[in-house]
Amino acid sequence: METLANEPSLQTPATTEDVGAIPTQAEDSAATQAEAVAAAELPPVPPCQVSMTAPVSGTCSGRKKSLAWDYFEKVKIGEGDSSKIKAVCNFCQKSYNADSKSCGTSNLLAHVVICPKNPNRDDLVKGQKTLAFEPKKDGDDGFNLVSTTFSVEASRKALAEMIIIDELPFRYVEGYGFKKYVTTLQPKLRLKDIPSCQTVARDVIGIYNSERDKLRKSLKGCRMCLTTDTWTSVQNLNYMCLTCHFIDDAWKLHKRILNFCLVEDHKGETIGRKIEMSLREWGIDGIFTLTVDNASSNLTTIKFLQRVTKDWNGTVLGNEYMHMRCCAHILNLIVGEGLKEIDVSVAKVREAVRYVKSSPNRSQTFKSFMERLGMESKSLLSLDVPTRWNSTYIMLETAEKFEKVFLRMDFEDDGYSSYFRTKEDSGGLGSPCMADFQNCRSFVTFLRLFYNAMKKFSGSLYVTSNTFYDEIFVIQESISNLVKSQNTLLKNTATNMQTKFEKYWGEGEKINPLLYVAVVLDPRKKLRFLKFSFTEIYGNLVAEVMVDRVKDLLYKLYNFYSSIHSPNLQEQSESERSELESDGSDPYVMVHSRYERFLEVEQSVGCSNELEKYLAENCDGRKDVNFEILEWWRDNCSRYQVLSKVAKDVLAMPVSTVASESAFSTGGRIVDPFRSSLSPLMVQNLVCSQNWLQATVPISHRRSKDDVEALEEELLDLVLNEQPTANATANSNSSKSFTSGKRPLISIDD
Repeated sequence: METLANEPSLQTPATTEDVGAIPTQAEDSAATQAEAVAAAELPPVPPCQVSMTAPVSGTCSGRKKSLAWDYFEKVKIGEGDSSKIKAVCNFCQKSYNADSKSCGTSNLLAHVVICPKNPNRDDLVKGQKTLAFEPKKDGDDGFNLVSTTFSVEASRKALAEMIIIDELPFRYVEGYGFKKYVTTLQPKLRLKDIPSCQTVARDVIGIYNSERDKLRKSLKGCRMCLTTDTWTSVQNLNYMCLTCHFIDDAWKLHKRILNFCLVEDHKGETIGRKIEMSLREWGIDGIFTLTVDNASSNLTTIKFLQRVTKDWNGTVLGNEYMHMRCCAHILNLIVGEGLKEIDVSVAKVREAVRYVKSSPNRSQTFKSFMERLGMESKSLLSLDVPTRWNSTYIMLETAEKFEKVFLRMDFEDDGYSSYFRTKEDSGGLGSPCMADFQNCRSFVTFLRLFYNAMKKFSGSLYVTSNTFYDEIFVIQESISNLVKSQNTLLKNTATNMQTKFEKYWGEGEKINPLLYVAVVLDPRKKLRFLKFSFTEIYGNLVAEVMVDRVKDLLYKLYNFYSSIHSPNLQEQSESERSELESDGSDPYVMVHSRYERFLEVEQSVGCSNELEKYLAENCDGRKDVNFEILEWWRDNCSRYQVLSKVAKDVLAMPVSTVASESAFSTGGRIVDPFRSSLSPLMVQNLVCSQNWLQATVPISHRRSKDDVEALEEELLDLVLNEQPTANATANSNSSKSFTSGKRPLISIDD
């Protein structure tokens, strides 16, 4: 009897198709009972999906039909003497030889249990089950207690997912230590069941294709907010990352990498064509916004996409508001102007930190001075990368705490003083004095506003569009106040930063007005907050004009969405009705509910649509420190059926390209100097699959992974700081201030 290799067999005795064997009555009765029991365990027979040649007709008389044929169809392939009889699975259409004289059905019954498209295959696995803790789905924290059985196929898939998520090399599975660990962890796993690196690579491609198909179905016909950026790898290849952001029907924000692919060059039209082709492949028929950095080529990209997607079904207001400038990059430019004024003081402090970090002996001397001065601090000195202002902020914030130590070393440590004396003699800078530390301290206080704003802008797991103007308002007001300062240094710094601020965000006209709409759609603020902030900065006359512009755009959006989504008028939503029924026994709750509805009716008097009703009502949730804007819209979407559609698109807008740039950190770890032989297609499979699989990883696990990466960066900085000159040179070409291509401490060649 012929069986396929690597196909596990069932414990049920195999039936045969021998036409000459006629069973006795006792055998016939026993076979009938056995097959009845087996039939009860097998799932319902699906409708046949095979469309090959005509099925073979006729059955063998006097022989009970095998249960395998409930899940397979016998098909004749070819004609004449060269024809063959095949058994084709009704689930996955896999075929097996089915000649009744030479082939049995054991392999067919074995396939039913392991068929990847059999919806009930887990219920057919024989053997004793064990209890296990399974992580909850949809990214929720916690575990569920479930019964499970060991499956080589399931463990192989989990192994491939581990390689993807944890960014491990393919050869990891061939290490002796790994094989010893997994066989100890699961004795049922044989060494021959552990796949080779080539098999793992094929499994990775399979996972990518499977996850891509799932994502394509969920994105088809949707309108998306996009971010994109380009990157050059160590292979000297140009990659483009395209990321989509959207809010689903459950009001959860999602971020998915659509493509991480090669581009011929960084020209605007080249990138635009690549984006258009990618969106067509994914079945996406509308772009709400595209967030890009300030590169001049991106203007060409925006104009190209506005032109070619103008007639798409999901286009909103003719793509007039598609272009969204990356706020993080604009902040970088503003801070860069400010750093120029105190560049000398920063350079002196940087050189002092470099001296301490350059050798273990100097670090120990620094600690001994700390002990003599009675200073205790868990903070460590951190040497910055000059092209990354956030690292400069961290360096200055830490160094100014040790001002007394540096000043004491200047006149008591001969090595420290001679180091700077030599630099001064050769035309360099001297040691930092008290005035230098005072300049840095003043600037750090001011720089903290930008640092906190940058962290908020860089988020991708929470809504950022509604918080954008909060940060801009505070920064703009702080700059205006410092321009009037008596401190000459701070005044000059603020003046330079204000010039750059006005270039990109001045008078509020250069900001994409959709960001103002996002503020209005925050129920804690609405139009009232914009009117307040505009009045504080620009005065009453300008404020009235700006508020009217925002209101006009809001009505244009509402009217556009009303023409697409007609409201489904209902007296109460199902959730509201069930809530009232459940609380019907409490008269106080009933009175409160009726009073809430009375207030809604009273506030909406004279309102002709949802938008007027929303704007007329009082601000909600202002004092709730745990307020979640998406939860509020989820609970109130039945009251604002059209306006909630507007909110779903507007609140999904990312205000920075950090989401796409972070993919380059992943790409930098995957395509490091030790794994530079990976093909661009495999790089895309790994980067995209990791992003898609991590969507199901609980937030707490993702945070713990971020902590590990932060620790690795800190350890890596300690190593690099031992070679300060090499460190500064290696990072001199970095143009990203808030995303760095992190590398693992230990890399294994693929």
